[in-house]
Amino acid sequence: MKKMLMCGALLLCCCTAGYVGFATAADKGPAEMTLQATVDPASTPKPAQFPHAAHQGRLECGTCHHGKGADGKQVAYTEGQKIEKCETCHNSKAGMPEKVNTFKNAAHALCKECHTKNKPELAKCTVCHKK
Repeated sequence: MKKMLMCGALLLCCCTAGYVGFATAADKGPAEMTLQATVDPASTPKPAQFPHAAHQGRLECGTCHHGKGADGKQVAYTEGQKIEKCETCHNSKAGMPEKVNTFKNAAHALCKECHTKNKPELAKCTVCHKK
């Protein structure tokens, strides 16, 4: 009886650890993403391939993600907050400054500036916008 109880407890611990690992991984979003504007599509839409998992390995979520307060101002990301699509706020109808008034402009402001600063060879259009 003792042996069976010990095996059951061990199995429960293994299953719980596996579930927690799965739940945490599931909350991290997809490993690869295709980013494309839908609210304000460009005249010649060019989707961007985004290696989300590769960025997660180097950066904190709050480096890229943020939220919006009741006053409409940007608020810093907090662990566990729901990640909205960028276009929820970054669209031509939201009245944002031109630098971030569309998904395309916001992505270029965030991604291209970061690449230019940290790895200039990744700031080229064809790195994200594959032919």
